Amino acid sequence: MNMKIKWLRDRLRTQNLQGMIVSNPVNVKYLTGIEAEGELLITLKENFFITDSRYVEAVNTILTIEDEILVNDKKNLTKDDYAAFFIFCENVGFEEYFVTYAEYKELLQKYRVNLMETEHIVEAQRVIKDEKEIQYIEKACEITDKCFEYLKSFIKIGMTEKEIAFEIEKFYKTNGADDVSFEPIVASGHNSSMPHAVPGTRKIKDGDLILIDMGCKYKGYCSDMTRMMFVNYMEDEYKEPYEICLRNNESAERELKDGKNMKVIAQNSNNDLKQNGYTPLHSLGHGVGLDIHEEPFFGIVYDQPLKENMVVTVEPGVYKSGQFGIRIEDTVLITKLGCQKLTRSPKEPTIIEG
Repeated sequence: MNMKIKWLRDRLRTQNLQGMIVSNPVNVKYLTGIEAEGELLITLKENFFITDSRYVEAVNTILTIEDEILVNDKKNLTKDDYAAFFIFCENVGFEEYFVTYAEYKELLQKYRVNLMETEHIVEAQRVIKDEKEIQYIEKACEITDKCFEYLKSFIKIGMTEKEIAFEIEKFYKTNGADDVSFEPIVASGHNSSMPHAVPGTRKIKDGDLILIDMGCKYKGYCSDMTRMMFVNYMEDEYKEPYEICLRNNESAERELKDGKNMKVIAQNSNNDLKQNGYTPLHSLGHGVGLDIHEEPFFGIVYDQPLKENMVVTVEPGVYKSGQFGIRIEDTVLITKLGCQKLTRSPKEPTIIEG
């Protein structure tokens, strides 16, 4: 029996739902391992995956008898077939945060049921990682650490941000990762003052600081890490803000453990940044899993406790508009007594020979 689907069935019953249409491909993968296009239907007695004929064979190679999922080629289904899937169901859940209004109307027409909102029911379950998920994230973080170590000797004066970003993607794909978990951010000099800077044609110069925010996917699970590099030497103007950012990163990580309030930790970090003359431009962190940004979101508006086996980032940033930005980010696992760092690259200033 597929235990994740069993859990979902049990949750649906508590909400007076007799079935659910899972449309979000990330949630489909979480529940079944399937990465093909299609809809997962949880009904009173059976589970179905409706997909295109191009994917039927591939899906059947992934599923096992224990999954108890019947694969259907949608080109073989009639209007009556669709209506029959939920024939004895009064209320059926759908993913209101993922489905567009046009898609909602199509679901109503196809399945002829009373559709009910499910309020991120699957995403809430994904927050707590199981042993296998943690292993996959650990592997993604390990590859990310190796990539950072490689970049120390790769980056040279005269290279562009784009060239470095391309090398990061290349390293991941040739060293065991599935893909990048997001487009790498490589921001040098004044470009680093933009938290989500896009790598451009600016060339690396002597004395530059370089902000590198990167991550990869392993078995679909993401890593996320930000580190700073300084070319040949570290300018004096960067030393104090670097210390402030590092202090915030480390003090927040010391606070992380099961039961601690996320809002309080984020507020403490924001207060420290403000006291030192810096305006917080983004949240302290976010959950990591099948999505690079997923629940829980780690900021002053999220008044909720951390829980054991959550995986989150801690990424305070210090920015001076048009001049520089410094961010230090780790991916960490929440435990009963603290947190376990999954990205382990050194956090002291990294001086590279350009």
